[in-house]
Amino acid sequence: MSSLRQRQVPAGAGANEPSTSKPTTQKSKSRNEKNGLSVLDIIRVVVTLIVASCGLSYYMTSTESVLWGYRPWFTRWPVLVRYLQGPLSLTPEQLALYNGSDSTLPIYLAINGSVFDVSANPLVYGAGGHYNFFTGKDATRAFVTGCFQEDQTHDLRGVEEMFMPVDEEAELKTLSSGEKKIRREQDRRLARTSVQKQVQHWENFFRNHKKYFEVGKVVGLEVPEEQRELCQSAKQQRPKRSSLKKGN
Repeated sequence: MSSLRQRQVPAGAGANEPSTSKPTTQKSKSRNEKNGLSVLDIIRVVVTLIVASCGLSYYMTSTESVLWGYRPWFTRWPVLVRYLQGPLSLTPEQLALYNGSDSTLPIYLAINGSVFDVSANPLVYGAGGHYNFFTGKDATRAFVTGCFQEDQTHDLRGVEEMFMPVDEEAELKTLSSGEKKIRREQDRRLARTSVQKQVQHWENFFRNHKKYFEVGKVVGLEVPEEQRELCQSAKQQRPKRSSLKKGN
């Protein structure tokens, strides 16, 4: 029989040996959680960046806006109130009350049947303002012709004449009556398109303005029996056909 004896391990000999089981895994997880970012940390960073951006915007922009000049419509109290109350339908007589003479009422003007609130600029549209004559009425014709005093009406009949070229007598003699008629019809169609572009331009000006906003429509507008004659200033704006040819 072999007399070799098995070497016995003293009790507690491996007690201080590092363990590779669960305790090590738990420690590594705890270490990773300390080194990483939690959801709360991310929210804090995002909120800090937003607040910093808003503060910088308020400081840098002359409009004192916290959104870098952008101002949503629902942050403007008059616009929000009108939205909640719904659009207005005003007759010409009702619209006339909002001409800036009554300080308790807003200032309205209309173009192409749409009513806009221009109360934010009382120095221009209020009583004594340079363009006060536009308020309390639909003066679409004046916006196109530039005859502010004579054309304070919505009636656009005959306005296209100001965009129709003036022919020279020598050139007209070379055309037959049929050719003259065709040319005039073509000129009138193009001129009416120019009128509509002008009207749309001014309507978009008020609709897209940062200070003004649409409040409703004018109802009950009547067309006068007699067509208004084109004002002198608009007549002088008519282009000469010869100059149009040179431009092409």
